[in-house]
Amino acid sequence: MAVRIRMKKMGRTHRPFYRVCVMDQRSPRDGRVIEELGFYDTSVPETDARVRLKGERVDYWLGVGAQPSEKIAVLIKKYGTNGTHLEAQKEALERLSKRKEYTPAPAAPKPKKKEEPKAEEAPAAEEAAAEEAAPAAEGEAAPEAEAAKE
Repeated sequence: MAVRIRMKKMGRTHRPFYRVCVMDQRSPRDGRVIEELGFYDTSVPETDARVRLKGERVDYWLGVGAQPSEKIAVLIKKYGTNGTHLEAQKEALERLSKRKEYTPAPAAPKPKKKEEPKAEEAPAAEEAAAEEAAPAAEGEAAPEAEAAKE
């Protein structure tokens, strides 16, 4: 019996999810599985966090003579026992776990709309604010501010 390590397609339309499985070479793509060795989720935003493999079991099946498919051979090379991208995978998984811990602050209730000041009061308030700012900008203390301090 020829044994292959290949992917079994799961998920729904336009959202594929693959299981990395050990199967008989003659069985159909989504057919009977001997053992599941991990998964490959294409919808994960972090590229290095898309694959999870059971390294010991992958090594066992490769030692017994199972042949990996082309895509699985690349994934084993990157994320297997002595993979080239293992550190990047750890960092990506940490970033994803922190994203789940983050909860946005609850939205503050919207304040009720206040009535806008009448058109006559608005220019008067702006003139008063401008008069108070002018002496302070020159370095002189306003007489009203000195009276308020005493």
